[in-house]
Amino acid sequence: MNFSLSFYIGYRYWRARKANAFASFITIFAVSGILLGVAALIVVSSVMNGLEGQLKQRILGAVPQLTVHSQTPIENWQQQALKLTELPGVVGATASVATQAMLQSPSNIGAAQVYGVYPEQEKALLSATRNVYSGDFDDLESGKYRIILGAELARMLDVAPGDKVRVLSGDGVVYTPLGPVPSQRKFTVVGVFEMGSQVDATLAYVHHDDAQRLMRQTAGQVKELRLYFDDPFNAAAIAPQVIKQFSQAVTTTDWRDTYGHLFGAVKMEKNMMSLMLSLIIAVAAFNIVSALVMMVVDKTTDVAVLKTQGLTTANVMGIFLIQGSLNAIIGLLSGLAVGVLLTLNLNSITHALGISILGAGQNLPVQLQFSQLTWIVVGTLAITLIATIYPAIRAANVQPATALRYE
Repeated sequence: MNFSLSFYIGYRYWRARKANAFASFITIFAVSGILLGVAALIVVSSVMNGLEGQLKQRILGAVPQLTVHSQTPIENWQQQALKLTELPGVVGATASVATQAMLQSPSNIGAAQVYGVYPEQEKALLSATRNVYSGDFDDLESGKYRIILGAELARMLDVAPGDKVRVLSGDGVVYTPLGPVPSQRKFTVVGVFEMGSQVDATLAYVHHDDAQRLMRQTAGQVKELRLYFDDPFNAAAIAPQVIKQFSQAVTTTDWRDTYGHLFGAVKMEKNMMSLMLSLIIAVAAFNIVSALVMMVVDKTTDVAVLKTQGLTTANVMGIFLIQGSLNAIIGLLSGLAVGVLLTLNLNSITHALGISILGAGQNLPVQLQFSQLTWIVVGTLAITLIATIYPAIRAANVQPATALRYE
């Protein structure tokens, strides 16, 4: 196949003024459809990426991303935690203990997941993701029975730093002649944190030793380690490597047990939105088919003459593949430019238009990913290339004797 010849003729046909005005209109409509489809796909995908990233930071930054459980105390847990941080993707490991508890204040009662932590380690791991705007993790001291609450939980209990709450844990139940009695202690609120997500209403932190005393466990013995990752979505993949680092029998749980359904719903919504917007591109690609078919009909005589002069079937197909591809490339590049510009300036544009999607003063989360742009480009080119195959084959099947019979 002489590609340069096919490209030259195809380019000349593409540049030439169309004799069929309707075919020109369909071509413009198809290019515009690809432009709008690509631009919309980039903008919506970037916003969905930003939403997923915010959820990852605001939720998975506050809960254990992977927890290692052992039935017996972990020996030299500090060294074991340091060893785990050497695994690829692991940014930190620390001791942990958790219990489901009821928190009671003078005015209300609520349920929460209470985590026992060592403040110095927890503060180092979560300094970038936690906003403790009243109090500090350093205020959690062993034996002082102090607690840090989520902002929504504190509002629900109507407490502030300095107030006391009673914490009742079902893990330290004592059975008496009067029935089971949960373990309970009074804790002093020393801090409030806010992540801007649902964890603000269900999370509380106490010192690791105080949590063990509340649960009637031996203080200082560590049976759980919680791990943090540079990408929490890799927790399940790294879990088998984590287990291999222990000489004793251990099991693991990760964030998917509690929040997997939420991120699964976000991922499904993201995929469905991408699919629907991809259909716009597909419709535009089929409009290119219509325009090319009209072009083939209009150029039947020209094709017949070219074939009598020695143009091969592959060359004829190449001519119309080039024509369709040029239309697709123009729409793709225009859509790519418009989509990237809109994405990078989306919040400025919405503010200028007075549109507030998330509420006054809040910006849309936007995260533009190069890998996603690559897939959009490759997918659009593939769809449009497939769409041009039928008109190209139809042009290649033109019989010179039949086409030139009445010329």
